Amino acid sequence: MNDAGSAITVEVHTAIAEIPKAAWDACAGDINPTVSYAFLSALEDSGSTSSRTGWAPQHLSISSPNRTIIGVVPFYAKSHSYGEYVFDYAWADAYERAGGRYYPKLISAIPFTPVAGPRLLLHPDAPSLTRDHLIAAMVELCNRRRLSSVHVTYPEQRDAEAFNAAGFLQRVGQQFHWNNNSYRDFDDYLAALNSRKRKAVKKERREAVAGGLEIEVLTGSDLKTMHWDAFYRFYLATSDRKWGQAYLNRKFFEMIGDRMANSIVLVMARRDKKYVAGALNLLGKETIYGRNWGSYGEYKFLHFECCYYRAIEFAISRGLKRVEAGAQGPHKLQRGYLPVPTYSAHWIPDSAFRRAVAQFLAREREMVERKIEYLSEEFSPFRHNHDPATDD
Repeated sequence: MNDAGSAITVEVHTAIAEIPKAAWDACAGDINPTVSYAFLSALEDSGSTSSRTGWAPQHLSISSPNRTIIGVVPFYAKSHSYGEYVFDYAWADAYERAGGRYYPKLISAIPFTPVAGPRLLLHPDAPSLTRDHLIAAMVELCNRRRLSSVHVTYPEQRDAEAFNAAGFLQRVGQQFHWNNNSYRDFDDYLAALNSRKRKAVKKERREAVAGGLEIEVLTGSDLKTMHWDAFYRFYLATSDRKWGQAYLNRKFFEMIGDRMANSIVLVMARRDKKYVAGALNLLGKETIYGRNWGSYGEYKFLHFECCYYRAIEFAISRGLKRVEAGAQGPHKLQRGYLPVPTYSAHWIPDSAFRRAVAQFLAREREMVERKIEYLSEEFSPFRHNHDPATDD
């Protein structure tokens, strides 16, 4: 696709390898590791995202007249709705029962990763209209291929507003995030909790390591093959219990360990010399993102210790602004993770289908917004004289 008026060129790429790493990362920036070339290329090179797995890359790039890439979009053609964490199965069922074909659809997302971040990745020198051009290219590709829809999951707020202004339908969801109010250490954070919650957290942390469990927090050169071997076994065991299939393969974990070790924080629990559980986090410039948890067997409170409390300790020690602990999980609330809105955007060309989805989203948005307000007011674990609004 070519825009003759502004002499820009938009291309569709069936592999991220078609785009130079330096050009991609110049647009992605260094704030959020999930949009980095290293992370997305590991998904593709390992075979975790491919046409075979239902994630066919269709990445967009936009170039200036001198052929400099000034914007990119992580983009996929999906033959299903798995691994997205924004559920549209009911939409697909309704559309197909009405005689339409919902799949394939187009989606801008980070596969298997419910982390909010930029989806319209812009070079710092990109002209102001580049964001609009990328959105127009996404719609144009949908129209040319006569597909049912375009979806954008977990865009950061600025991108969400841009999609909304372009006529995409907005969907609101909810996650639970922990914010760092310049805490000196974990005890300083505990002091911000009300007495009952503070005692509960202390009890959970004691019992989590009872029976001789030890916990290691590994990043950078500390990560070894034995750690990835153990963690992958935990990941498979948990995937089998929860979903019946594993989205990611062993090669993917090896690749991110090689390509972005300094952006990995792996929390591993062991008894004697045997690892029994682990939690994978991705490290950004301001945030630590909880991604995967796995274990052999059941260990009381160990999930909370590895996934939530150790992430908080790490964030405090590094001066990070927040911990984002992944999708779902109201149980995070009493451990200091407060509800925040998340967004997705949806382009639906079929006017009748669009109206039906829009009506559903209006009702859902109101419900989610009320729920966030209710949980924040009624179930916050912080002391009444503590203002979580300052925790950013």
